Amino acid sequence: MSQFTPEKYDDVSIATIRTLAADIVAKSNSGHPGAPMGMAAVAHILFTRFVNANPKSSKWFNRDRFVLSNGHACALQYILLHLQGYKLSLDDLKAFRQLDSKTPGHPEAGHTDGIEVTTGPLGQGFANGVGFAIAQAHLGAVYNKENFDLINNYTYVFTGDGCLMEGVASEAASLAGHLQLGNLIVIYDDNHISIDGDTAVAFTENVEQRFLSYGWQVLHVDNGDSDLKSIYESIAEARTEHSKPTIIRLRTTIGFGSKLQGTHGVHGAPLKADDIVALKTQFGFNPEAKFAVPQETYDAYATIGTRGAALESKWTSLLSSYGQKYPNEHAELTRRIAGELPANWEKALPVYKPTDAAQASRKLSEIVLTAISPIIPDLMGGSADLTGSNLTKVKNSTDFQPPSTGLGTYAGTYIRYGVREHAMGAIANGLHAYGGIVPFVATFLNFVSYAAGAVRLSALSGHQVIWVATHDSIGLGEDGPTHQPIETAIHLRAIPNLDFWRPADGNETSAAYYVALTKKTTPSVLSLSRQNLPNLENSTLENASKGGYVIHEEEGEDLTIVSSGSEVSIAVEAAGKLKAQGIKTRIVSLPCWSVFDSQSEEYKLSILRSGAPILSLEALSTAGWQKYSHEQWGLKAWGASGPYQKVYEKFGITGDNIAVVGKKVVDFYKKKGGEVISPLVKAIHL
Repeated sequence: MSQFTPEKYDDVSIATIRTLAADIVAKSNSGHPGAPMGMAAVAHILFTRFVNANPKSSKWFNRDRFVLSNGHACALQYILLHLQGYKLSLDDLKAFRQLDSKTPGHPEAGHTDGIEVTTGPLGQGFANGVGFAIAQAHLGAVYNKENFDLINNYTYVFTGDGCLMEGVASEAASLAGHLQLGNLIVIYDDNHISIDGDTAVAFTENVEQRFLSYGWQVLHVDNGDSDLKSIYESIAEARTEHSKPTIIRLRTTIGFGSKLQGTHGVHGAPLKADDIVALKTQFGFNPEAKFAVPQETYDAYATIGTRGAALESKWTSLLSSYGQKYPNEHAELTRRIAGELPANWEKALPVYKPTDAAQASRKLSEIVLTAISPIIPDLMGGSADLTGSNLTKVKNSTDFQPPSTGLGTYAGTYIRYGVREHAMGAIANGLHAYGGIVPFVATFLNFVSYAAGAVRLSALSGHQVIWVATHDSIGLGEDGPTHQPIETAIHLRAIPNLDFWRPADGNETSAAYYVALTKKTTPSVLSLSRQNLPNLENSTLENASKGGYVIHEEEGEDLTIVSSGSEVSIAVEAAGKLKAQGIKTRIVSLPCWSVFDSQSEEYKLSILRSGAPILSLEALSTAGWQKYSHEQWGLKAWGASGPYQKVYEKFGITGDNIAVVGKKVVDFYKKKGGEVISPLVKAIHL
């Protein structure tokens, strides 16, 4: 383990961070100065002594990853990015929390140079860090060779009391300990303060003992305010432990240097003007100067960029040599780093004819994964303890497990997440953010709700995560209303930049995967049935990839029924019965609202056209269907327990009853008279 060598710039640099944090929050009159001031010392030591990154090349693949899980402390991260030379100026710091600035109220990936993941909801960043660590362990196991240690970075996470209270962090920490992720180092800002005050009011557990029970290495620093030697030695020791993740309990004083230090008064509010003057005076800064950065601080942090540039140059040369010795692996790795899929992979997608046997769409999903996984090694997935129900583990795949367990290897692509839906989603966000991996995760659709926070951040951040969400309606039958997702679909459909797919047959399932894999910045939820679904006329990959299309056409129709998933075939059956009564009925399948909404107005109006009433049908809540139909049929409340055919009968979702409902709709609109205009015809289109 290397020894700590103090540098003359240490004290002034730490003071710079603290005074900048006070100025930044004061100028915006909004934010959290306390944690940045308390964590200034550890941030300084971590970045000046350990972190390998190149600010002039922020996406260098083998960089160390840094996650600020306690994202309210983002002033600290912005200061560090500015000092290191990322694309963040002093003027950007002055625009903290202002409209359209590069320094928003919480870190946002893709918005600010150098930010790896979007954090703010507590615990998410912790779990993202576990995803980063899994990605490094996996890609290193697949591509590293003797004398070619290409992928060996560390992941560092700053976390706080709030994060460690959140269940998502506990789930992720438990899995990380099992997976023996020695490349993960978490620094816990143990300042005993949350918004409600001293954590003694709600959080008195022994965190160190908890993490020991998870299988982590636990270190501690009792004076995180100024004991630079202990801070340095704890990080150095953490880096030498390769079979366990490490958490360093760092006892700090929130708002160190302020008159309010150690209290919740400095947690989420600016310091008063006289307090800032006193703070700068005690640190030897001009009390009247604002946003002051001594040259020696800039010089100190410039060494990080110099070090990072040299490391990237050396790594690039190593990668080039690797390509000469291992051309196939080099080609695959560089393709994955670039975010490109293998050429012509889509030709492996299964296609179906109407005469092919009916199958559950969860089974159709398994067929797709079996076909494409050997061609797309980027796919890395798993299930929250429902592998046999989700059908996500393809034949001959290997589990991602520590080799010492005998359960698999780090080169494995299948992750056993255990019953940890929320952590699974947040870890998958980290896997995608790392690069080179397209993650898929699986559970019952109802339990995607357990992971709602992570799903929302997938969409907000543009993480290409694919959710395999089976047992998607009352069609799961006997498990009853606790498991039947009545309202889940409309929740997910309402999330911007998320594609919610409910395929009706084999071709629609293949189309869902095709779009999910080609949209690199959009997460997808594939809502899949337990019960068998017949393959439909006019169903093709091309048609379904538009999100909505006509399954059964009629000219001069009296009615259009628009449906999704397992109810499309019921609509087709109802159309046949209505035809026998002389009622012409078109059938539209709408497997993905958001993809359909992205089509041209001309196309959409050709599918859901004016001239006849449109009835929607889905074995879920009818909320949202008003956008696409004049009348809606579905569930008013919860489902019921029983054989699925009986449950469908109870709620009137059968061919016979939908024919009766359809006739009522036709009769009503004929009696009402007047032109029937498509519900898509609007004055305002968002």
